[in-house]
Amino acid sequence: MKLSDLRPAEGAKSQRKRVGRGKGSGLAKTAGKGHKGLRARSGGGTKPGYEGGQMPMQRRLPKRGFSNLFRKEWAIVNVKDLNRFPPESIVDAGVLRGEGLVKGAATGIKLLGGGVVDRKLTVKVDRASKAAVEKVLAAGGTVEV
Repeated sequence: MKLSDLRPAEGAKSQRKRVGRGKGSGLAKTAGKGHKGLRARSGGGTKPGYEGGQMPMQRRLPKRGFSNLFRKEWAIVNVKDLNRFPPESIVDAGVLRGEGLVKGAATGIKLLGGGVVDRKLTVKVDRASKAAVEKVLAAGGTVEV
């Protein structure tokens, strides 16, 4: 068998429907769209969320609260998670993402004081709690905010 011998399975590919190409095609004149009406027009069809004139769901439900467009999403890293890095290493955003501790579209990284760190590290984060800073300093490391 050669690459040139490969063919799709029987019935796997069908011909494109060619509408409005004369009487013999079976889809002439109105091109399978019927007579007049919304779906017969060019660009015709209902918008997403349209419910046939009934009051749409997004208007029936009560609105509450407020969504801040400028909200910052903080990725949280605990001090105990830093024990996986070798001593004397520099831990920054790139390293934390590579290790899988920070995921998604977080705007910043915050170090919290959960657990204990037992090695000397240089940690570069956007924010850090007092407890976290104290624990990293007690282990002989530094925190750069």
